[in-house]
Amino acid sequence: MVAQEGTASGAAPQPLGQPTSHAEASEDYNQRIAQLAAESKASDPSSLGGDYQIGPEDLLEISVLEAPDLNRTVRVSDDGTISLALLGSFQAAGMSTRELQADLQDRLRRRYMKDPQVSVFVQEMRSHPVSVFGAVEKPGVYQIRYAKPLIEILSMAQGLANDAGDTVIVVRHQGAAPAPALASLSGSGSMLTTDHPAGIAIPSPDPTGMAISEPSGTESIAINLKDLLDSGNPRSNVLVYPGDLVKVARAGIVYVVGQVHKPGGFVLKTNENISVLQAIALAEGLTPNAKGKEARIFVRSGPNEQPQEVAINLDKIMAGKTPAPMLKPDDVLFIPNSAGKETLHVLEQSTAGIVGALGGAAIYRW
Repeated sequence: MVAQEGTASGAAPQPLGQPTSHAEASEDYNQRIAQLAAESKASDPSSLGGDYQIGPEDLLEISVLEAPDLNRTVRVSDDGTISLALLGSFQAAGMSTRELQADLQDRLRRRYMKDPQVSVFVQEMRSHPVSVFGAVEKPGVYQIRYAKPLIEILSMAQGLANDAGDTVIVVRHQGAAPAPALASLSGSGSMLTTDHPAGIAIPSPDPTGMAISEPSGTESIAINLKDLLDSGNPRSNVLVYPGDLVKVARAGIVYVVGQVHKPGGFVLKTNENISVLQAIALAEGLTPNAKGKEARIFVRSGPNEQPQEVAINLDKIMAGKTPAPMLKPDDVLFIPNSAGKETLHVLEQSTAGIVGALGGAAIYRW
């Protein structure tokens, strides 16, 4: 018997890739993750049964029928052994729970009991960790029985955070998975059956990601998150093995506030900056009350730095008389009201005030 892993319920998919509000974008993406995770789990051979392989640090509950004095809860040591009364110390790591049950019954039969009945329950899994961090709702360390598809791991972490970017990186030690899963991602993407202990098929590489050799003895696979969620492409849904690290990259966000038709934050693609004109277009243009010649860009040079105010003349920029400045992640473009009151009010609040007020801004993916 094995301790139960985290699960996630399915949900109806929602259209992706269209601009939505901050809450709606997060909800749509996470509903899609839950739905794909449910489908993936239903087709995962490891979810249909199989026996758990015991490892160091696992907590085992061992029961002997009609011999309660022999019942024990023991932690597997770092070297993979356990110690029991009458039987001493012996190796447990590497065995399945059924194999350990059979081994214990054999040891008791040879020395103390005629027909021992032993059960082994994994009360706490500690030897099969996957670390999930970055832009997910619940980062942390999760225990998995076998290799699981990436979408299931994201579901265990309760989906994406609002500032999730467009890339998921899976990092593992070299040799932890069969080589085809980490080869150059220029292959055909066909499914391969391997002799991995999980006993399940491994998707071979395809153009949706990139494997990178790391000098520290690890390898990384970069997966395009939008491809994974929009298409549900099984070749993007790579297997994650015990011991792997999963990181969801955080996206940069550019904010456009004030006199525009759709104020809010706009999620940037990886390593991308956009111009002031692009930002205005994403915000669906200026309102009739906009005073473009007194627009401001609030620029933060570092996470703990006060934002600096840069004056720009949007009227000249939009007329093509002045080059359009580029906006970097966390920059704020502010367009005041032509009545002038809004400009004075904002400037009195200071640059920190306008940036601090962005916590409730809508966030859009485009």
